[in-house]
Amino acid sequence: MLRDDDGPERRIEKLARINQVLIDRIDRLEESRGSAWSMFQAAVALEQEVMVRTRDLERALADLSQRNRELAVARASAEEANRSKTRFLRAASHDLLQPLSAARLFLAALADTPLNEHQRELSDRLSGAFESVEQLMHAVLDISRLDSQRIEFHRQPVPLDELFRKLAIEYAPLAEAKALRLSFVPTDAVVESDPVFLRRIAQNLVSNAIKYTHRGGVVVGARRRGPLCWLCVYDTGVGIPAVDRNRIFDEFQRLGNDARTPGMGLGLSIVRRACAKLDHPIRLDSEAMRGTVFCVGLPLVQQADRPGPDQPARSTLPLRGRVALVVENDHGMQRGYEMILRDRLGMVARVTGGTAEALAAMGDEPPDVILADYNLENGDTGVQAITALRQSAGQAIPAVMITAHRDPQIARSCAAMHVHLMEKPVRPTELAEMLGGILG
Repeated sequence: MLRDDDGPERRIEKLARINQVLIDRIDRLEESRGSAWSMFQAAVALEQEVMVRTRDLERALADLSQRNRELAVARASAEEANRSKTRFLRAASHDLLQPLSAARLFLAALADTPLNEHQRELSDRLSGAFESVEQLMHAVLDISRLDSQRIEFHRQPVPLDELFRKLAIEYAPLAEAKALRLSFVPTDAVVESDPVFLRRIAQNLVSNAIKYTHRGGVVVGARRRGPLCWLCVYDTGVGIPAVDRNRIFDEFQRLGNDARTPGMGLGLSIVRRACAKLDHPIRLDSEAMRGTVFCVGLPLVQQADRPGPDQPARSTLPLRGRVALVVENDHGMQRGYEMILRDRLGMVARVTGGTAEALAAMGDEPPDVILADYNLENGDTGVQAITALRQSAGQAIPAVMITAHRDPQIARSCAAMHVHLMEKPVRPTELAEMLGGILG
Protein backbone atom coordinates (compact mmCIF):
# COMPACT_ATOMS: atom_id res chain seq x y z
CA MET A 1 0.00 0.00 0.00
CA LEU A 2 1.31 3.48 -0.86
CA ARG A 3 1.70 6.03 1.93
CA ASP A 4 1.90 9.80 1.69
CA ASP A 5 5.16 9.93 3.60
CA ASP A 6 6.85 7.42 1.26
CA GLY A 7 9.58 8.88 -0.83
CA PRO A 8 9.65 8.58 -4.58
CA GLU A 9 11.97 5.58 -4.56
CA ARG A 10 9.82 3.81 -2.03
CA ARG A 11 6.76 4.51 -4.13
CA ILE A 12 8.51 3.25 -7.24
CA GLU A 13 9.53 0.06 -5.47
CA LYS A 14 6.01 -0.63 -4.18
CA LEU A 15 4.49 0.13 -7.57
CA ALA A 16 6.95 -2.26 -9.18
CA ARG A 17 5.93 -5.05 -6.79
CA ILE A 18 2.24 -4.33 -7.33
CA ASN A 19 2.82 -4.31 -11.06
CA GLN A 20 4.64 -7.65 -10.85
CA VAL A 21 1.80 -9.19 -8.82
CA LEU A 22 -0.74 -7.97 -11.35
CA ILE A 23 1.36 -9.30 -14.20
CA ASP A 24 1.63 -12.70 -12.45
CA ARG A 25 -2.13 -12.78 -11.97
CA ILE A 26 -2.69 -11.90 -15.59
CA ASP A 27 -0.22 -14.62 -16.64
CA ARG A 28 -1.95 -17.18 -14.46
CA LEU A 29 -5.31 -16.11 -15.77
CA GLU A 30 -4.07 -16.40 -19.33
CA GLU A 31 -2.59 -19.79 -18.61
CA SER A 32 -5.85 -20.95 -17.06
CA ARG A 33 -7.81 -19.50 -19.91
CA GLY A 34 -5.45 -21.12 -22.40
CA SER A 35 -5.75 -24.52 -20.69
CA ALA A 36 -9.56 -24.30 -20.73
CA TRP A 37 -9.48 -23.31 -24.37
CA SER A 38 -7.21 -26.22 -25.16
CA MET A 39 -9.53 -28.55 -23.29
CA PHE A 40 -12.50 -27.12 -25.15
CA GLN A 41 -10.74 -27.59 -28.45
CA ALA A 42 -9.76 -31.14 -27.48
CA ALA A 43 -13.34 -31.88 -26.46
CA VAL A 44 -14.63 -30.57 -29.79
CA ALA A 45 -12.06 -32.65 -31.67
CA LEU A 46 -12.92 -35.75 -29.63
CA GLU A 47 -16.61 -35.24 -30.25
CA GLN A 48 -15.96 -35.02 -33.96
CA GLU A 49 -13.85 -38.18 -33.81
CA VAL A 50 -16.64 -39.94 -31.91
CA MET A 51 -19.15 -38.85 -34.53
CA VAL A 52 -16.89 -40.15 -37.29
CA ARG A 53 -16.36 -43.45 -35.50
CA THR A 54 -20.09 -43.72 -34.79
CA ARG A 55 -20.88 -43.22 -38.46
CA ASP A 56 -18.26 -45.86 -39.35
CA LEU A 57 -19.79 -48.27 -36.81
CA GLU A 58 -23.30 -47.61 -38.12
CA ARG A 59 -22.11 -48.34 -41.66
CA ALA A 60 -20.37 -51.49 -40.45
CA LEU A 61 -23.51 -52.63 -38.61
CA ALA A 62 -25.63 -51.90 -41.66
CA ASP A 63 -23.18 -53.86 -43.82
CA LEU A 64 -23.18 -56.74 -41.32
CA SER A 65 -26.97 -56.72 -41.25
CA GLN A 66 -27.03 -56.87 -45.04
CA ARG A 67 -24.52 -59.72 -45.02
CA ASN A 68 -26.63 -61.56 -42.44
CA ARG A 69 -29.71 -61.12 -44.63
CA GLU A 70 -27.79 -62.41 -47.62
CA LEU A 71 -26.51 -65.37 -45.59
CA ALA A 72 -30.03 -66.10 -44.36
CA VAL A 73 -31.30 -66.06 -47.94
CA ALA A 74 -28.40 -68.27 -49.07
CA ARG A 75 -28.99 -70.68 -46.18
CA ALA A 76 -32.71 -70.85 -46.94
CA SER A 77 -31.90 -71.51 -50.60
CA ALA A 78 -29.40 -74.24 -49.64
CA GLU A 79 -31.90 -75.86 -47.27
CA GLU A 80 -34.61 -75.74 -49.92
CA ALA A 81 -32.18 -77.22 -52.46
CA ASN A 82 -31.34 -79.99 -49.99
CA ARG A 83 -35.04 -80.65 -49.39
CA SER A 84 -35.63 -80.66 -53.14
CA LYS A 85 -32.76 -83.12 -53.58
CA THR A 86 -34.21 -85.35 -50.87
CA ARG A 87 -37.69 -85.17 -52.41
CA PHE A 88 -36.25 -85.93 -55.84
CA LEU A 89 -34.26 -88.90 -54.58
CA ARG A 90 -37.26 -90.16 -52.65
CA ALA A 91 -39.50 -89.90 -55.70
CA ALA A 92 -36.90 -91.18 -58.15
CA SER A 93 -35.90 -94.11 -55.96
CA HIS A 94 -39.28 -95.76 -56.37
CA ASP A 95 -39.36 -95.34 -60.14
CA LEU A 96 -35.76 -96.50 -60.51
CA LEU A 97 -35.86 -99.41 -58.08
CA GLN A 98 -39.18 -100.72 -59.37
CA PRO A 99 -37.82 -102.06 -62.69
CA LEU A 100 -34.61 -103.17 -60.98
CA SER A 101 -36.63 -105.17 -58.48
CA ALA A 102 -38.67 -106.77 -61.25
CA ALA A 103 -35.51 -107.56 -63.21
CA ARG A 104 -33.96 -109.23 -60.15
CA LEU A 105 -37.03 -111.44 -59.73
CA PHE A 106 -36.96 -112.38 -63.41
CA LEU A 107 -33.24 -113.18 -63.29
CA ALA A 108 -33.77 -115.36 -60.22
CA ALA A 109 -36.54 -117.20 -62.03
CA LEU A 110 -34.30 -117.55 -65.10
CA ALA A 111 -31.50 -119.00 -62.99
CA ASP A 112 -33.89 -121.74 -61.82
CA THR A 113 -34.46 -122.93 -65.40
CA PRO A 114 -32.14 -125.26 -67.38
CA LEU A 115 -29.48 -123.16 -69.13
CA ASN A 116 -26.52 -124.03 -71.28
CA GLU A 117 -23.07 -122.75 -70.42
CA HIS A 118 -23.32 -119.62 -72.55
CA GLN A 119 -26.76 -118.73 -71.23
CA ARG A 120 -25.60 -119.29 -67.66
CA GLU A 121 -22.68 -116.91 -68.23
CA LEU A 122 -25.00 -114.27 -69.65
CA SER A 123 -27.35 -114.69 -66.72
CA ASP A 124 -24.50 -114.33 -64.23
CA ARG A 125 -23.16 -111.23 -65.96
CA LEU A 126 -26.62 -109.65 -66.00
CA SER A 127 -27.02 -110.43 -62.31
CA GLY A 128 -23.65 -108.85 -61.59
CA ALA A 129 -24.54 -105.73 -63.58
CA PHE A 130 -27.85 -105.34 -61.75
CA GLU A 131 -26.06 -105.93 -58.45
CA SER A 132 -23.64 -103.07 -59.22
CA VAL A 133 -26.45 -100.69 -60.15
CA GLU A 134 -28.38 -101.66 -57.04
CA GLN A 135 -25.38 -101.13 -54.77
CA LEU A 136 -24.70 -97.71 -56.30
CA MET A 137 -28.31 -96.63 -55.85
CA HIS A 138 -28.38 -97.87 -52.27
CA ALA A 139 -25.14 -95.98 -51.60
CA VAL A 140 -26.46 -92.70 -53.00
CA LEU A 141 -29.72 -93.04 -51.07
CA ASP A 142 -27.90 -93.98 -47.88
CA ILE A 143 -25.61 -90.94 -48.11
CA SER A 144 -28.60 -88.71 -48.76
CA ARG A 145 -30.40 -90.09 -45.70
CA LEU A 146 -27.35 -89.85 -43.45
CA ASP A 147 -26.73 -86.24 -44.50
CA SER A 148 -30.32 -85.33 -43.66
CA GLN A 149 -30.95 -83.68 -40.30
CA ARG A 150 -34.34 -85.40 -40.04
CA ILE A 151 -33.06 -88.95 -40.14
CA GLU A 152 -34.48 -91.20 -37.44
CA PHE A 153 -32.81 -94.28 -36.00
CA HIS A 154 -34.62 -97.16 -34.35
CA ARG A 155 -32.21 -98.55 -31.78
CA GLN A 156 -32.99 -102.00 -30.48
CA PRO A 157 -31.20 -105.20 -29.43
CA VAL A 158 -29.53 -106.86 -32.42
CA PRO A 159 -28.16 -110.43 -32.11
CA LEU A 160 -24.86 -110.44 -33.98
CA ASP A 161 -25.06 -114.14 -34.77
CA GLU A 162 -28.28 -113.54 -36.69
CA LEU A 163 -26.62 -110.68 -38.57
CA PHE A 164 -23.63 -112.90 -39.36
CA ARG A 165 -25.90 -115.62 -40.70
CA LYS A 166 -27.56 -113.22 -43.15
CA LEU A 167 -24.22 -111.81 -44.26
CA ALA A 168 -22.86 -115.31 -44.84
CA ILE A 169 -25.77 -116.14 -47.14
CA GLU A 170 -25.44 -112.84 -48.98
CA TYR A 171 -21.68 -112.78 -49.56
CA ALA A 172 -20.79 -116.46 -49.87
CA PRO A 173 -21.29 -116.42 -53.70
CA LEU A 174 -19.08 -113.33 -54.07
CA ALA A 175 -16.30 -114.90 -52.02
CA GLU A 176 -16.58 -118.22 -53.87
CA ALA A 177 -16.33 -116.41 -57.21
CA LYS A 178 -12.91 -115.10 -56.13
CA ALA A 179 -11.87 -118.41 -54.50
CA LEU A 180 -11.70 -116.71 -51.06
CA ARG A 181 -12.53 -118.18 -47.66
CA LEU A 182 -15.33 -116.26 -45.94
CA SER A 183 -15.96 -117.26 -42.35
CA PHE A 184 -18.02 -115.88 -39.47
CA VAL A 185 -17.04 -116.65 -35.89
CA PRO A 186 -20.11 -117.74 -33.86
CA THR A 187 -21.10 -115.36 -31.09
CA ASP A 188 -23.93 -114.92 -28.60
CA ALA A 189 -23.36 -111.15 -28.29
CA VAL A 190 -26.40 -108.90 -28.52
CA VAL A 191 -25.74 -105.22 -29.19
CA GLU A 192 -27.82 -102.06 -29.31
CA SER A 193 -28.03 -100.34 -32.69
CA ASP A 194 -30.31 -99.58 -35.59
CA PRO A 195 -30.61 -102.99 -37.26
CA VAL A 196 -30.99 -101.57 -40.78
CA PHE A 197 -27.96 -99.29 -40.61
CA LEU A 198 -25.87 -101.79 -38.64
CA ARG A 199 -26.44 -104.30 -41.41
CA ARG A 200 -25.52 -101.65 -43.97
CA ILE A 201 -22.30 -100.92 -42.07
CA ALA A 202 -21.41 -104.61 -41.92
CA GLN A 203 -22.35 -105.12 -45.58
CA ASN A 204 -20.03 -102.35 -46.72
CA LEU A 205 -17.13 -103.59 -44.58
CA VAL A 206 -17.49 -107.21 -45.73
CA SER A 207 -18.00 -106.22 -49.37
CA ASN A 208 -14.98 -103.92 -49.23
CA ALA A 209 -12.83 -106.64 -47.67
CA ILE A 210 -13.76 -109.13 -50.41
CA LYS A 211 -13.15 -106.55 -53.16
CA TYR A 212 -9.59 -105.79 -52.03
CA THR A 213 -8.61 -109.36 -51.18
CA HIS A 214 -7.27 -111.54 -53.99
CA ARG A 215 -5.78 -114.38 -51.96
CA GLY A 216 -6.63 -115.88 -48.60
CA GLY A 217 -9.92 -114.86 -47.08
CA VAL A 218 -12.10 -112.70 -44.86
CA VAL A 219 -13.05 -113.39 -41.24
CA VAL A 220 -15.86 -111.62 -39.39
CA GLY A 221 -16.15 -111.84 -35.61
CA ALA A 222 -16.97 -110.02 -32.39
CA ARG A 223 -14.77 -109.13 -29.40
CA ARG A 224 -16.01 -107.89 -26.05
CA ARG A 225 -14.05 -105.05 -24.47
CA GLY A 226 -15.71 -103.55 -21.39
CA PRO A 227 -19.12 -102.07 -22.24
CA LEU A 228 -18.53 -102.44 -25.98
CA CYS A 229 -18.56 -105.33 -28.38
CA TRP A 230 -16.30 -104.70 -31.36
CA LEU A 231 -17.58 -106.06 -34.67
CA CYS A 232 -14.35 -106.84 -36.55
CA VAL A 233 -13.78 -107.62 -40.23
CA TYR A 234 -10.34 -109.08 -41.01
CA ASP A 235 -8.95 -109.62 -44.51
CA THR A 236 -5.70 -110.77 -46.09
CA GLY A 237 -5.85 -108.12 -48.81
CA VAL A 238 -3.45 -105.50 -50.11
CA GLY A 239 -3.55 -103.38 -46.97
CA ILE A 240 -3.97 -99.63 -46.66
CA PRO A 241 -0.94 -97.29 -46.58
CA ALA A 242 -0.85 -94.91 -43.61
CA VAL A 243 -1.15 -91.85 -45.88
CA ASP A 244 -4.45 -93.16 -47.27
CA ARG A 245 -6.19 -94.14 -44.04
CA ASN A 246 -8.13 -90.88 -43.73
CA ARG A 247 -8.73 -90.42 -47.43
CA ILE A 248 -10.49 -93.77 -47.92
CA PHE A 249 -13.45 -92.59 -45.83
CA ASP A 250 -14.20 -89.82 -48.36
CA GLU A 251 -16.58 -90.26 -51.27
CA PHE A 252 -15.34 -91.82 -54.50
CA GLN A 253 -11.98 -92.77 -53.01
CA ARG A 254 -10.42 -96.09 -53.98
CA LEU A 255 -7.03 -97.66 -53.44
CA GLY A 256 -4.95 -97.97 -56.57
CA ASN A 257 -6.33 -98.46 -60.07
CA ASP A 258 -6.81 -102.21 -60.01
CA ALA A 259 -9.31 -103.12 -62.71
CA ARG A 260 -10.22 -106.24 -60.73
CA THR A 261 -11.72 -104.07 -57.99
CA PRO A 262 -15.28 -102.91 -58.81
CA GLY A 263 -17.24 -100.19 -57.07
CA MET A 264 -17.45 -96.41 -56.85
CA GLY A 265 -15.69 -95.84 -53.52
CA LEU A 266 -18.79 -94.98 -51.49
CA GLY A 267 -18.91 -97.89 -49.04
CA LEU A 268 -16.53 -96.58 -46.39
CA SER A 269 -18.04 -93.10 -46.64
CA ILE A 270 -21.38 -94.62 -45.68
CA VAL A 271 -19.71 -96.54 -42.84
CA ARG A 272 -18.15 -93.36 -41.44
CA ARG A 273 -21.38 -91.36 -41.68
CA ALA A 274 -23.53 -94.10 -40.13
CA CYS A 275 -21.07 -94.73 -37.29
CA ALA A 276 -20.89 -91.00 -36.54
CA LYS A 277 -24.68 -90.69 -36.44
CA LEU A 278 -25.05 -93.77 -34.23
CA ASP A 279 -22.09 -92.88 -31.96
CA HIS A 280 -20.31 -96.12 -32.87
CA PRO A 281 -16.50 -95.67 -32.74
CA ILE A 282 -14.59 -97.13 -35.66
CA ARG A 283 -10.99 -98.33 -35.73
CA LEU A 284 -8.68 -99.28 -38.56
CA ASP A 285 -5.45 -101.24 -38.48
CA SER A 286 -3.58 -102.36 -41.56
CA GLU A 287 -0.26 -103.65 -42.79
CA ALA A 288 0.82 -103.39 -46.41
CA MET A 289 0.36 -106.63 -48.36
CA ARG A 290 -0.73 -108.47 -45.20
CA GLY A 291 -4.26 -107.29 -44.68
CA THR A 292 -6.60 -104.92 -42.86
CA VAL A 293 -9.00 -105.03 -39.94
CA PHE A 294 -11.93 -102.66 -39.45
CA CYS A 295 -13.63 -102.65 -36.03
CA VAL A 296 -16.88 -100.95 -35.05
CA GLY A 297 -17.67 -100.47 -31.33
CA LEU A 298 -21.25 -101.41 -30.40
CA PRO A 299 -22.89 -101.07 -26.96
CA LEU A 300 -23.53 -104.47 -25.40
CA VAL A 301 -27.06 -105.25 -24.28
CA GLN A 302 -27.23 -106.41 -20.68
CA GLN A 303 -28.17 -110.01 -20.00
CA ALA A 304 -31.56 -109.00 -18.62
CA ASP A 305 -32.42 -107.20 -21.87
CA ARG A 306 -31.50 -110.06 -24.15
CA PRO A 307 -34.16 -112.20 -25.80
CA GLY A 308 -35.23 -115.03 -23.53
CA PRO A 309 -34.50 -118.67 -24.27
CA ASP A 310 -38.22 -119.42 -24.50
CA GLN A 311 -38.62 -117.34 -27.65
CA PRO A 312 -39.51 -119.43 -30.68
CA ALA A 313 -36.72 -120.18 -33.09
CA ARG A 314 -36.91 -119.25 -36.76
CA SER A 315 -39.31 -121.51 -38.54
CA THR A 316 -38.10 -124.04 -41.02
CA LEU A 317 -41.60 -125.10 -42.10
CA PRO A 318 -42.02 -125.40 -45.88
CA LEU A 319 -43.82 -122.67 -47.79
CA ARG A 320 -45.29 -125.04 -50.37
CA GLY A 321 -49.04 -124.71 -50.70
CA ARG A 322 -49.27 -121.52 -48.62
CA VAL A 323 -51.36 -118.68 -50.11
CA ALA A 324 -49.78 -115.25 -50.66
CA LEU A 325 -51.99 -112.32 -51.65
CA VAL A 326 -49.87 -109.81 -53.59
CA VAL A 327 -50.97 -106.15 -53.86
CA GLU A 328 -48.75 -104.58 -56.52
CA ASN A 329 -49.74 -102.23 -59.35
CA ASP A 330 -46.62 -102.71 -61.50
CA HIS A 331 -47.15 -105.44 -64.10
CA GLY A 332 -43.48 -106.38 -64.21
CA MET A 333 -43.36 -106.85 -60.44
CA GLN A 334 -46.63 -108.80 -60.54
CA ARG A 335 -45.18 -111.28 -63.00
CA GLY A 336 -41.92 -111.48 -61.05
CA TYR A 337 -43.78 -112.29 -57.80
CA GLU A 338 -45.80 -114.94 -59.56
CA MET A 339 -42.72 -116.69 -60.89
CA ILE A 340 -40.77 -116.59 -57.60
CA LEU A 341 -43.66 -117.46 -55.28
CA ARG A 342 -45.09 -120.17 -57.51
CA ASP A 343 -42.10 -121.71 -59.25
CA ARG A 344 -39.33 -121.29 -56.65
CA LEU A 345 -41.25 -121.40 -53.36
CA GLY A 346 -44.21 -123.53 -54.38
CA MET A 347 -46.74 -121.09 -52.99
CA VAL A 348 -50.15 -120.09 -54.35
CA ALA A 349 -49.91 -116.46 -55.56
CA ARG A 350 -52.99 -114.28 -55.86
CA VAL A 351 -51.80 -111.15 -57.65
CA THR A 352 -53.84 -107.93 -57.49
CA GLY A 353 -53.27 -104.27 -58.36
CA GLY A 354 -54.90 -102.39 -55.49
CA THR A 355 -57.02 -102.48 -52.35
CA ALA A 356 -60.40 -102.99 -54.06
CA GLU A 357 -59.08 -105.76 -56.30
CA ALA A 358 -57.36 -107.43 -53.35
CA LEU A 359 -60.59 -107.44 -51.31
CA ALA A 360 -62.43 -109.02 -54.24
CA ALA A 361 -59.70 -111.63 -54.75
CA MET A 362 -59.64 -112.58 -51.06
CA GLY A 363 -63.36 -113.19 -50.74
CA ASP A 364 -64.13 -115.38 -47.75
CA GLU A 365 -60.77 -117.16 -47.75
CA PRO A 366 -58.04 -115.08 -46.07
CA PRO A 367 -54.52 -115.71 -47.39
CA ASP A 368 -51.66 -116.96 -45.25
CA VAL A 369 -49.67 -113.78 -45.89
CA ILE A 370 -50.05 -110.40 -47.63
CA LEU A 371 -47.29 -108.87 -49.77
CA ALA A 372 -48.12 -105.20 -50.43
CA ASP A 373 -46.23 -102.48 -52.24
CA TYR A 374 -46.45 -99.14 -50.44
CA ASN A 375 -47.09 -96.97 -53.52
CA LEU A 376 -50.14 -98.07 -55.47
CA GLU A 377 -52.27 -96.03 -57.86
CA ASN A 378 -54.65 -93.08 -57.34
CA GLY A 379 -53.51 -92.40 -53.78
CA ASP A 380 -53.92 -96.01 -52.73
CA THR A 381 -51.20 -97.40 -50.46
CA GLY A 382 -50.11 -100.71 -49.02
CA VAL A 383 -51.08 -99.48 -45.55
CA GLN A 384 -54.67 -99.02 -46.70
CA ALA A 385 -54.66 -102.39 -48.45
CA ILE A 386 -53.38 -104.33 -45.42
CA THR A 387 -55.77 -102.52 -43.07
CA ALA A 388 -58.78 -103.19 -45.30
CA LEU A 389 -57.87 -106.87 -45.84
CA ARG A 390 -57.42 -107.46 -42.12
CA GLN A 391 -60.70 -105.75 -41.29
CA SER A 392 -62.55 -107.77 -43.93
CA ALA A 393 -61.00 -111.05 -42.74
CA GLY A 394 -61.56 -110.21 -39.07
CA GLN A 395 -58.01 -111.23 -38.20
CA ALA A 396 -54.46 -109.83 -38.25
CA ILE A 397 -53.21 -111.55 -41.39
CA PRO A 398 -49.37 -111.61 -41.42
CA ALA A 399 -48.12 -109.00 -43.86
CA VAL A 400 -44.98 -107.66 -45.52
CA MET A 401 -44.72 -104.08 -46.76
CA ILE A 402 -42.35 -103.71 -49.71
CA THR A 403 -41.18 -100.23 -50.63
CA ALA A 404 -38.39 -98.29 -52.30
CA HIS A 405 -38.90 -95.29 -49.97
CA ARG A 406 -36.57 -94.95 -46.97
CA ASP A 407 -39.16 -92.97 -45.04
CA PRO A 408 -39.24 -93.11 -41.21
CA GLN A 409 -43.00 -92.55 -41.29
CA ILE A 410 -43.49 -95.75 -43.29
CA ALA A 411 -41.34 -97.65 -40.78
CA ARG A 412 -43.39 -96.24 -37.89
CA SER A 413 -46.67 -97.17 -39.59
CA CYS A 414 -45.45 -100.71 -40.22
CA ALA A 415 -44.23 -101.09 -36.63
CA ALA A 416 -47.58 -99.86 -35.28
CA MET A 417 -49.43 -102.39 -37.49
CA HIS A 418 -46.99 -105.23 -36.74
CA VAL A 419 -46.14 -105.43 -40.42
CA HIS A 420 -42.70 -106.55 -41.64
CA LEU A 421 -40.84 -104.06 -43.84
CA MET A 422 -38.70 -104.99 -46.85
CA GLU A 423 -36.82 -102.57 -49.07
CA LYS A 424 -36.61 -102.83 -52.84
CA PRO A 425 -35.03 -104.30 -54.86
CA VAL A 426 -36.49 -107.55 -53.53
CA ARG A 427 -33.98 -110.38 -53.16
CA PRO A 428 -35.69 -113.75 -53.67
CA THR A 429 -33.56 -115.40 -50.97
CA GLU A 430 -34.44 -112.71 -48.43
CA LEU A 431 -38.10 -112.87 -49.39
CA ALA A 432 -38.11 -116.63 -48.91
CA GLU A 433 -36.34 -116.30 -45.57
CA MET A 434 -38.79 -113.64 -44.33
CA LEU A 435 -41.83 -115.63 -45.45
CA GLY A 436 -40.47 -118.75 -43.79
CA GLY A 437 -40.05 -116.87 -40.52
CA ILE A 438 -43.49 -115.25 -40.71
CA LEU A 439 -45.47 -118.34 -41.61
CA GLY A 440 -43.67 -120.39 -38.99
